[in-house]
Amino acid sequence: MVSPMDQTLEPGLYIVATPIGNLGDLSPRAATVLRAVAAVACEDTRVTGKLMHHIGHKARLIRYDDHASDATRDHLLDLARQHPVALVSDAGTPLISDPGYKLVRLARELGIAVTSLPGPSAAIVALTLAGLPSDRFLFGGFLPSKAKARGEVLGELGAVKATLVFYETAPRLIDTLQAIAQLLPGREVAVARELTKLFEECRSGDPAEIISHYTAHPPKGEIVLVIAPPGAVQTSADDADALLREALQNLKPSQAAAEVARATGLDRKALYTRALELK
Repeated sequence: MVSPMDQTLEPGLYIVATPIGNLGDLSPRAATVLRAVAAVACEDTRVTGKLMHHIGHKARLIRYDDHASDATRDHLLDLARQHPVALVSDAGTPLISDPGYKLVRLARELGIAVTSLPGPSAAIVALTLAGLPSDRFLFGGFLPSKAKARGEVLGELGAVKATLVFYETAPRLIDTLQAIAQLLPGREVAVARELTKLFEECRSGDPAEIISHYTAHPPKGEIVLVIAPPGAVQTSADDADALLREALQNLKPSQAAAEVARATGLDRKALYTRALELK
């Protein structure tokens, strides 16, 4: 059955956030829009098909992912000029480490109306669960799978005075935690997984403690990593000396000072002076 609101939905592109696990999190507004659109652009038609079945509506589904052709994008834009078209991802808010950026940008350039319906996002849910500073945070998407590139990203973003939020896969979690322990020593980390699902978990603490747990209990499901900002925990002089001594085992004084400064938020020049004394 089509509601009055469904009948008056204007042409354009509708960005619709979908549940990240619990289907009960789909908003009434999102369900109304999904029932009213002429087509739904989605990453996986099987996944979105299940969602459409949940709301009791069969819609035209058009596959749109990172490998979508220009022709598919142009077709969706042409369709959105005349009809309402929804854009969804498999789970969560579209464009947040999911396809859609080019489609939305081109729609705006062409004067096609774009409407975004707020809703679930794994990054935000994890941030609210982690118990780490949330007044300022940086979302880094998925960390690189290669160790060198991953280290470069952590080294670059580790200096930012904000809580860091990343997506990660279960098979790479241990390697990533080890990199965090090495490159950002002293930082508290939270691992949030299976969010909104039956086995939801948010485990926080020192990376070494979390590594020990997940080595004994290999994780499954989708994971969000939340890393405390530098200086989130007050570092004593003794703790700073301990971090410097550890870093000096493999690094030059200037490099050791920079690493500890990233991890603690302490002054790099003062740490360099202290590193020379310890060396």
